[in-house]
Amino acid sequence: MNIAGTNHRAIEPISSLQHVKILDQTKLPHTVEWRVLTSIHDVAEAISVMRVRGAPLIGASAAFGLFFGVRDNASDEGLQKAYDLLFATRPTAVNLRWGLDRVRLAIEALAPEQRATAAWLEACRVSDEDVAANEALGRNGLDLLRNLTRRTDRLEIMTHCNAGWLATVDWGTALAPIYKAHDSGVAIHVWVSETRPRGQGSALTCWELKEHGVPHTLIADNNAGHLLQRGLVDACIVGADRVSSRGDVANKIGTYMKALAAKAHDVPFFVAMPFSTIDWNVEDGIKDIPIEQRDAKEVTHLAGLPVAPVGTSARNDAFDVTPSTLVTAFITERGVFTPKELSTFCPW
Repeated sequence: MNIAGTNHRAIEPISSLQHVKILDQTKLPHTVEWRVLTSIHDVAEAISVMRVRGAPLIGASAAFGLFFGVRDNASDEGLQKAYDLLFATRPTAVNLRWGLDRVRLAIEALAPEQRATAAWLEACRVSDEDVAANEALGRNGLDLLRNLTRRTDRLEIMTHCNAGWLATVDWGTALAPIYKAHDSGVAIHVWVSETRPRGQGSALTCWELKEHGVPHTLIADNNAGHLLQRGLVDACIVGADRVSSRGDVANKIGTYMKALAAKAHDVPFFVAMPFSTIDWNVEDGIKDIPIEQRDAKEVTHLAGLPVAPVGTSARNDAFDVTPSTLVTAFITERGVFTPKELSTFCPW
């Protein structure tokens, strides 16, 4: 997508060196800084400190990380050690495991001397397939948004956190239909929640939308219910880090409150995600999806400065789970489905 009018991906392979280049999201929106990753430890650090973030992008990054691991040690023991190191970086996003499993499955039956080449090629395929899936997701979401425009002159969409191209390899999930709509001439405006405590909405989503020229307005998280109550929102669209087989949605903390408010005011609540974000092994998302606990300083401090008295304790759940009963439909690369319809795709 666009950075100063130039197309980029959030992670780009440097094939001549078999390195990868990432846009360091911890520097945005003030600085556009690219970072070259050359080792499994570079990738693990980038995922852990959220230089890369968003479920699909974590999955693609982990796939390249596993390549680096087997490049350095292609034995069965080396493969498992690399897998475990990367798997431990973030617990909630299922795409992390999915990306690692894709590469491991592609190489584990090969001789050690063949594994690195095969791992690189598979990681590149994972990356390219993510772009294709999100572009298709955007097209399917565009049809849905066009149906909504029949009752309004300008479509008012509320989103949460960052589920744009920065959260994927390209296009994004929740923002992909918005980009498609904007590019096709649909009058659209986005309400962007700031998404405390890390501010992915204010720092990342606003930056993305500005670069693409999509009209938007930043709001404090606690303003969302008020806007929904006043009839100023036509639909909510969010992304997901893990979706259970029955359609429970783990997403950035604060998503559940928006879903409750949307339900109360009869506003459709859509979840946009590729099928790789579904964890078919989990049915009850509220009970069984692990919720990452992050550093309390993300709550007690803002831009490195304290916003609470010294010694204040804080809880920092990174995600919450929205039950399937609050989800109107899922926007995916295969089409738009209700939670019940989505469950019919379960492979067992």
